[in-house]
Amino acid sequence: MKTFVPGALAGLAAATLLTAPALAGPTVTVRVEGQSTTLLERTTVTLPDTDSPICTGKKWTVADALESATAGNWDRQPQVNTIMGETHSFADSDYWALWNGSGGAYRFSTAGVCDQVMADGEEALFLVDRSPPPDFAPTSFPLALRGLPSAVQTGTPVSVSVVSFALDGAATPVADATVSGGGATASTGASGTAVLTFTSPGPVVVKASKAGRVATAGERVAVSATPPALPASGPDRTAPTATLSGIERGQVFKRKRAPRTLRGTVSADPSGIKSVRLSIVRKLGGRCWAFDGAGERFKPHRCGGSRSFRIGDRAEWSYLLPQRLPRGRYTIRVVAIDNAGNDSATQTGIRVK
Repeated sequence: MKTFVPGALAGLAAATLLTAPALAGPTVTVRVEGQSTTLLERTTVTLPDTDSPICTGKKWTVADALESATAGNWDRQPQVNTIMGETHSFADSDYWALWNGSGGAYRFSTAGVCDQVMADGEEALFLVDRSPPPDFAPTSFPLALRGLPSAVQTGTPVSVSVVSFALDGAATPVADATVSGGGATASTGASGTAVLTFTSPGPVVVKASKAGRVATAGERVAVSATPPALPASGPDRTAPTATLSGIERGQVFKRKRAPRTLRGTVSADPSGIKSVRLSIVRKLGGRCWAFDGAGERFKPHRCGGSRSFRIGDRAEWSYLLPQRLPRGRYTIRVVAIDNAGNDSATQTGIRVK
């Protein structure tokens, strides 16, 4: 019979702790747009729930996300100069600019890679900027695609729009941008809209670009040769169901803990998801405001009403607000619409004090 002494037991306990797997942190995405080409398309990584090996005493930083997404292929400095072999060290007023994204929107970040902490569903976008003297103002702005469906049939015209983001995240339509993918190419008009028609089935990656702007991420579309099969019992008459994750009905938040990223899911539907819409109405002191998706701010609105805006057509959705919700009572409503015209709404109420 073997006898374990206290020291051996302590050593065994320490070894067990060292080999225990790290808990999972937030799941985020990283994209790197180089001077003339995309160095890293949108890449999803789950950050470990441990202190950063690069940013001492911190975790879930942009530096950690970049480390995971590039497999350490950058200079690993708080002031980033080199990513995936491409260097921008302000020799010609050029540098790697960081933009934060979520829910299809981006904002310029003034925080360093060790200071910016990422939340679940957020994106870190690195792009090459030039900020010449005397004002050193940024000159590179990212584009994004909106309205692109996740699935479409061959021969079916698809209307998509291209927007450009200002430093504060305000989006404006972009004319004369080129949208292409899967052999289909079109240019946006004055409203920022283009129409694509895919002729061959298969997975397609669609991107938009314009001289002087930073190209969009590659968005995936499944192109099918035949329409989706309807249930044997007849036409689809059941609406998909939307959920809102991480928020409970009647929940009360302190201002510093108030939600900023809203997210959830939409159930599978036989005819496919056509649109997911979001409505946020704030009430304070007898007055009401509704969140405007185009301007990304609250505007006066009648109490008891709602004002929704489209946030996509994906089964997993998220939306990043410009800031945490301010004090007040909120009615948050998510509407899911399928391609057969059925819709359903999920609504919850919370309070921020």
